[in-house]
Amino acid sequence: MNKRLFVGGLPYTVTDQELGDLFAKFGNVVSANVIVDRHTNRSKGFGFVEFENDEDAAKAIKEMNDAEVGGRKITVNEARPPRDDR
Repeated sequence: MNKRLFVGGLPYTVTDQELGDLFAKFGNVVSANVIVDRHTNRSKGFGFVEFENDEDAAKAIKEMNDAEVGGRKITVNEARPPRDDR
């Protein structure tokens, strides 16, 4: 089963491709998405990376949490399930 990670504190210039490339060294990245504001189409400074397996995701959390990307310290942890209260 795929493991989804939350990545916060991203520079606003990071693209989906760059986010995926940043985490690809830890294993097979299934998807990488930077969340953007619907109205302005600008990054909200966070995103999600999905790994094919749990071991690769665990390595990514260990190595990338509190790492510096583009001059900003990022937070990486296991993503919580989406809320149903929308």
